[in-house]
Amino acid sequence: MSREDRGSVTAELAVGLPAVVLVLVALLAVSASAITQTRCADGARAGARSAALGQDDATVVATARRVAGAGAAVSVSRADGWASVTVSANVGPWRGVPLRPASTAVARDEP
Repeated sequence: MSREDRGSVTAELAVGLPAVVLVLVALLAVSASAITQTRCADGARAGARSAALGQDDATVVATARRVAGAGAAVSVSRADGWASVTVSANVGPWRGVPLRPASTAVARDEP
């Protein structure tokens, strides 16, 4: 190794490390979004099943939040024998991430 090459590895690492960190943060944000989307879908389905069985709206919201997570926003609507439950939630601990997964499930009222 010549004297001219000394420190080049350190300089290359200093240039490349921010790119690696950025890719890692993006990967974590997308993974957290996928997990939150799955939880929202599961919560919406559980809430729709509860609504179809004739539960009141407070019970439906509690059921959906129990599955989707305590911070999930849940809305319930009923019309013409159908119940619709929409669940949305923030992604991970990052408030600046512009991802807000949501899911809606619809179920027919049981007789």
